[in-house]
Amino acid sequence: MLSRLVFVSASALKGSGPLGAGLVHASRSLHTSSHSLAPVPSLPEKGGKVRHGIIPEEFFQFLYPKTGVTGPYMLGTGLILYMLSKEIYVINHETVSAIATISVLIYAVKKFGPKVAAFADKLNEEKVGHVQEVKDLLMTSLAQAIEEEKKEQWRVEGRSLLFDAKRNNVAMLLETNYRERLHMVTNEVKRRLDYQVALQNLKRQMEQEHMVNWVEKNVISSITPQQEKESIAKCITDLKALAKTTQARATV
Repeated sequence: MLSRLVFVSASALKGSGPLGAGLVHASRSLHTSSHSLAPVPSLPEKGGKVRHGIIPEEFFQFLYPKTGVTGPYMLGTGLILYMLSKEIYVINHETVSAIATISVLIYAVKKFGPKVAAFADKLNEEKVGHVQEVKDLLMTSLAQAIEEEKKEQWRVEGRSLLFDAKRNNVAMLLETNYRERLHMVTNEVKRRLDYQVALQNLKRQMEQEHMVNWVEKNVISSITPQQEKESIAKCITDLKALAKTTQARATV
């Protein structure tokens, strides 16, 4: 109600100068303060202690330091006597009906209260168990997700090592390709050099054979038939002398 009143007053005074602007600012700061953003406290699972079914224990604890143990009872008795003596409350047929109704309610609470409470606790435990099961499943799935995330992070950390290994493999492939081409070039150059050497050797051999044939041909063509006969006779004479010498040595 107060907040609505502040908003209505602020909208009415919005055009009234600095005062209206100040009220609007105050209303906004009221609804955006740290108290309005504070978390709502959780409700207790069980109620506080009471006496005689309806009177809170805090009431007796509040009066105990000042009035003692009998203070709350004397206060209640005095109030009842005061209301009856001053006829603030008049006893009539409704009082009897109220006493009967309250007695039936008290009897029903005493008689069926534990069973109803046990049934309600059972339902509550079932709900809590179901919620706890859902919570456990959720926690398990979240723990699995965390483990998967850690594994993915570990894989991402190892990705640099994988990239380094791939770079090294590519470098090794390039080096192997370079060396293969270098070896191919070397073999090709060696083959061509061997061809040139073989060509030069063949040329020299052909020149030598040609020179020998030319010299032999010229020598043969320069010998006359008379010189040939004399040479043959001289060879026969030398062979006969060599045969005699060999025979003489054999007989000795």
